[in-house]
Amino acid sequence: MQELKGKLIADRIKGECLDFVGKYNGILPALAILRVGDKEADIAYERNIKKRFVDFGLEAKDYELPANCTNEEFQEVFDFINNDPDIHGILVMRPLPEHIDEEAMLKKMNPLKDLDGITDANVAGIMRGDKDAFAPCTAQAVVEILKGYNIEMAGKRACIIGRSMVVGKPLSMLLLKENATVTVCHSKTVNIKSVASEADIVVAAIGKAKQISGGYVKEDATVIDVGINVDEQGNLSGDCDWDQIVLKAGAATPVPGGVGTVTTAVLAKHLVDAARLQLNLPEVDDSKDEYIE
Repeated sequence: MQELKGKLIADRIKGECLDFVGKYNGILPALAILRVGDKEADIAYERNIKKRFVDFGLEAKDYELPANCTNEEFQEVFDFINNDPDIHGILVMRPLPEHIDEEAMLKKMNPLKDLDGITDANVAGIMRGDKDAFAPCTAQAVVEILKGYNIEMAGKRACIIGRSMVVGKPLSMLLLKENATVTVCHSKTVNIKSVASEADIVVAAIGKAKQISGGYVKEDATVIDVGINVDEQGNLSGDCDWDQIVLKAGAATPVPGGVGTVTTAVLAKHLVDAARLQLNLPEVDDSKDEYIE
């Protein structure tokens, strides 16, 4: 079985980002990370982004507000970031506290700064197949891995287990754009195991540790494990039971070291694309690793 490690894909994306910064010396794409409160997971993610972005030649600025900040205080900081021409991308740590008006924020957010595809404009753009629309980074990371390892999507049957707006729904549109035949399974799907076991590509995105066993996978299928779960001992595991999956799959992503590694790289790629769009710079031709007018 081929282990689809994320580092290979992340390194390629890193090269693209460094090429952009090198070509346009003096332009430093900048990300604003807006966090309310001090959730340990959010802080760890923020720290990882800032560390990775240094290696990618990009800038990440953090904007922190206490958990008991008012909605007015939050909106004021958001408006400042949203209107700052030196900030090219925004990442809001969600979910926000209940007293924060998230809908008001989404209506105001500049779609060109929406790196994680949460605005209506980007959601609609993904539905239309707009190449400049930003998809959620995790969903995009799945496609980047499949492309990076030359795993054929066109004409293949893909089964996504999970229908969230973060992965399942946008990923279904991205795979359709690649001409895959897509089935989305969820908690009300009858006999998910039977449906998944007929697919050439299985994407596990349900957020439950080791729920996807070998019975969900046909021989030599490709398995993409999006889940990141932590047990009581602090050990990471995916949504798939790795020990069973490896006996049947032709290729699979590990956890850790798979989709998560690429997700942060996609965020960096989106930031570069956002800066390019906002500054009306030439598009990057990924197939040739050069810039085209």
